[in-house]
Amino acid sequence: MAAFDIKKLLQSVVTHGSSDLHLVSRTEPQIRLDGGLKPINLPVLTGEDIEEMCYSLITEKQKQQFEEELELDFALLLPGIGRFRANYYRTLGDIAAAFRIIPIDIPSLSDLNAPPIYKQLVKREKGLILVTGPTGSGKSTTLAAMLNEINLTEHKHILSVEDPVEFIHLNKKCVFSHRGVGDDTYSFANALKSALRQDPDIIFIGEMRDKETIEAGLTAAETGHLVFGTLHTSSAPATINRIIDVFSGEEQGQIRAMIASSLVAVIAQALLPKLGGGRVAASEILITNSAISNLIREDKVHQIYSQMQLGQGDSGMQTQTQSLVKFYKDGKISRDIALQYANKADELARAI
Repeated sequence: MAAFDIKKLLQSVVTHGSSDLHLVSRTEPQIRLDGGLKPINLPVLTGEDIEEMCYSLITEKQKQQFEEELELDFALLLPGIGRFRANYYRTLGDIAAAFRIIPIDIPSLSDLNAPPIYKQLVKREKGLILVTGPTGSGKSTTLAAMLNEINLTEHKHILSVEDPVEFIHLNKKCVFSHRGVGDDTYSFANALKSALRQDPDIIFIGEMRDKETIEAGLTAAETGHLVFGTLHTSSAPATINRIIDVFSGEEQGQIRAMIASSLVAVIAQALLPKLGGGRVAASEILITNSAISNLIREDKVHQIYSQMQLGQGDSGMQTQTQSLVKFYKDGKISRDIALQYANKADELARAI
């Protein structure tokens, strides 16, 4: 009998309102609350404790996969408790695990206090919308809320390809085809190759992690689909550079032309600890207009930031600095936190 009941542990994580649970040997279980790690008042774990807990949640096939590859990603549904994205890995020979909580109830854009421009973006018929940021910056939640908005207002076929599937949308006005890499398809690239034959209106790519996936996403956006994707980049211009850099020198001109014609928006977000508890999402929002398309086409991505500073007004565009200044002036975040998370700390310091 394990000293710990993993289901009870996950239940308490949900009850605490935390976002993650970490099980690593030689320390007590830790939860992430408002962005910071906190130990749970339980004994220090051994590798055997963790192995017993972790293996109780997976199938024989998953166990075999983990022992061969030393990594395992999967989604877990515990009835009455919640859904989790889990990752098993090894550290100093012991098994370790990270569980991320996926809310069963999908938040609306209003619940997230999302900028009004998001509701306009989801009405687009075609093009590429990217939500970027480091791990744990709320990308999946923002995208789930955007897809939820479409589900409430339009009759569309939404195809999602994720590893693993996170938020599960109920079909309200839309029909969702959720495809998990490993369970429902062998790879992102395979799923996207056949996606266009599945008559989707909207395609959600869980992670644009390689050349094939990025190329397929751009092609789908060019051929009249609305495509949502995520990348691990911290600013809008960096996102465009990251996509271009995946390709070799002679391909880059064509890829720049594809991005220039199909990119609708880049939302780069970070979650910051809020004064008094909780977190707020600071977002840098790039909305493509003809000036920005030209800069991308002409390989002048470094000039996009100054266009974003100019392109305010009705466009819905904002730099991360503007977002942080607003939160600081509204008393939601401290000056230190604003500077700590800023992409351009000197610019922010002047603005504050």
